Formats: sequence, C-alpha cells, structure tokens
Amino acid sequence: MGKTAFVFPGQGAQAVGMGKDAFDTIDASRAVFERADEALGFKLSDLIFNGPDEALKQTVNTQPALLTVSIALLEAFRKQGITADYAAGHSLGEYSALVASGVLSFEDAVRTVRARGEFMEQAVPSGQGAMAAVLGAERDDLAALCAAVSAETGAVELANINCPGQIVISGTAAGVQAIVERGKEAGAKRVVPLEVSGPFHSSLMKPAAEKLAEVLANIQLGDAAVPVIANVTAGPAVEASEIRRLLAEQVYSPVLWEDSIRYLIGQGVDTFIEIGSGTVLAGLIKKIDKSLKIISINSASSVEATVI
Repeated sequence: MGKTAFVFPGQGAQAVGMGKDAFDTIDASRAVFERADEALGFKLSDLIFNGPDEALKQTVNTQPALLTVSIALLEAFRKQGITADYAAGHSLGEYSALVASGVLSFEDAVRTVRARGEFMEQAVPSGQGAMAAVLGAERDDLAALCAAVSAETGAVELANINCPGQIVISGTAAGVQAIVERGKEAGAKRVVPLEVSGPFHSSLMKPAAEKLAEVLANIQLGDAAVPVIANVTAGPAVEASEIRRLLAEQVYSPVLWEDSIRYLIGQGVDTFIEIGSGTVLAGLIKKIDKSLKIISINSASSVEATVI
C-alpha cells in the first residue's frame, strides 16, 4: 500500500468565491471561516466570498484567505477518515500543512500569515522588486545566468523550483528585467513577468524574515504529528524549534517544491491530496511524475466524492 501526502497551495491559487459552497453546506467548514473572522477582527470571509478581486490579491489578505479556505476544506475532508503520512505546502501553504499536522493552532496561523503578508509587502518599496516565471530552462543554467546578472545589473535569484521546465525568479526589478531579456541564454523558451507585490523568496526579503522571526518567537509551536516537508530543505521537519527557524528562513529562501515532491515519492508516497483553492499543485505534481494519483479537494462536492 502506497503512502499519502496532503499538500496545500500558496499564493496564486486564490479566487473570489473560493470555499463558499463549503461554508454554505458544511458546519465544520463554516466554523473555520468564523474563527478566522474572530481571530483577525474583521470579516475576512466577506472578502473571500465577495471580493473585490483587487483587495483579495493584496498579499496581506491573500495569505490568511488561502490558509482559511484550505483549513475549512481540510476540516470537512477529515470526516472521510483519510489520513496523511506526510504534509507539505507551497510557500504560504506550508502554514496550512503545519496546522494540519498540529504544529500550530489555526488562530495563531491565520494571524501569523496576515503579519507575514504585511512584512513581505513592506520589505521592498513598491516597484523596486519583481518576479517572473521562466519556462523551459534547466535549473543550473538559470542559476548561473542569475549569478551573472546579479553581479552586473541587480540581484535576481531562483525563488520557486516548481517542476521540470518551470522556475520562478525573484529580485530587483532591473535584475528580473535582465532575465526577461536574456532568458534564452539559459535555454528558456519564455520568461513571463508575474503580478506580485514584491520579490518574494529572494534575499531582498530578509527584513521581512527578521520581523516574522519575532512574531514566531511568541507563538506556541508543537512537534509535528505528521512530518511536514519544509520548503527550505525539501526534507521532513518535525521538531518545533527547527520548524520555527525554517519558517523565518522560508521568506527569503527558494521554495524547493520539485525536490520536496521527489523526496515524498522516494518515501513511497503515490497519492497526493491537494486541499484548498484551485488545482495549481496538481498541475505541478503531474509534470514531476504522471503516474501519481492526484486528488484536488477544492469544493464541498469534491470532499464528498473522494475515494482512495
């Protein structure tokens, strides 16, 4: 019998109206939205269900919104009696994975990611940082080009190693623009600028990491009941002290998503259950290994329909 991993999406998966059917029809899900509103002191649920889209896209709102939808769907899904051997999340999604594995309470998580979003938005003045998706380049070739551009033009680094042929870069606006223009030198077929409010997962985020570390120092973290695969190391993190350190580092370190999935495959995981808005992670995981079973739990109906 193969093993199962729960995986949770990060920024980019959000959509106005996400989770509404679960809120309307599943008591356990509705309770999570109500707990988020209470923990934050404003109606996050209203913003999630009704928008406007521009407000939901602001990092400071997107992060608690995606976490809330993931945990609302997780609470509904738990009734199916399916358990995970491992958990992982993409960037922000790592917090959902940590809630799922009992490391931190939902209330602490939703307040922390709201602060994380604020710190990330504040770290670099608007317009000075950027991100772009690089399609078709090999990791080592792109890393070498980034190093050259960083020395000549402005800092630019690998930010998300998502799947073969898809890597996101992050850094100064000038550095990212240079990769847009010179991507072919690293074998890129296309370089697509992303609509983001800052250069996430680059060294420019170190001021945000320092502030986040202060917040994390005052929150109770427990050891993980289920190993969580950390973005920073692509390996399991179980001890609270290590998780606390890695969460601060995660803000300015690359998200090693492809490596994380390959690690899980190596541990015998053949079923991945994506819990939260959209199907972004299902798409990435399929590109890593087509033979895996991938299920997306992104609505009330998908909770009911799931059979492994």
